[in-house]
Amino acid sequence: MPMSTNVYIDGFNLYYGVLKGTAHRWLDLEKMCQVYLPGHTINRIRYFTAKVTPTPNDPDIGNRQQVYLRALRTLPSVSIHEGHFLRHNVRMAHAYPPPNTVEVIKTEEKGSDVNLATYLLADAFRNDASRFVVVTSDSDFLAPLTLVRKELGKDVGILKPNTRPSHGLNRCSPSFTKTIRKGALTACQLPDPVVCMDGTRLSKPSTW
Repeated sequence: MPMSTNVYIDGFNLYYGVLKGTAHRWLDLEKMCQVYLPGHTINRIRYFTAKVTPTPNDPDIGNRQQVYLRALRTLPSVSIHEGHFLRHNVRMAHAYPPPNTVEVIKTEEKGSDVNLATYLLADAFRNDASRFVVVTSDSDFLAPLTLVRKELGKDVGILKPNTRPSHGLNRCSPSFTKTIRKGALTACQLPDPVVCMDGTRLSKPSTW
């Protein structure tokens, strides 16, 4: 009998782990989950990200992200949860020559990790699914995964967006740990264009 499964995607970890610089960024999250979780009934997919802001080097980055998020919203099982970025000037040590410092703009993503952990725990507490799978290689999620597995008695799994060992996450005793491979994502792309319910056509960004 297929297992009812919720999937929680650490969007930036997925992007930097396996998507950045590839032709696979127009990723269909439902197809990816079907490929890596055969025999599961996908109950819901929660995608956690933060709204990026344009930079002088990439003024169109925000537009590309919004097009992709609009395309994801056409997928019935996908919900999007957005955090935000904080940007502020800080002084940091200059590597050479010492001991000078240089002022830089520091960007910090806020909210996505907390949101993912919160929804993971809340969904597990209310028995929203039988298995809870997190797409990440970030060991910061060890604590919520351990609570879901050992305190709430739920089945958990991990999909890693890179090939680095995840010894930290494995301490939560997941039922499985799988690595997302770039080659497999070729077959997991959204149609181009994506047609919305109102007839709007969303095309894959030309630089992707």
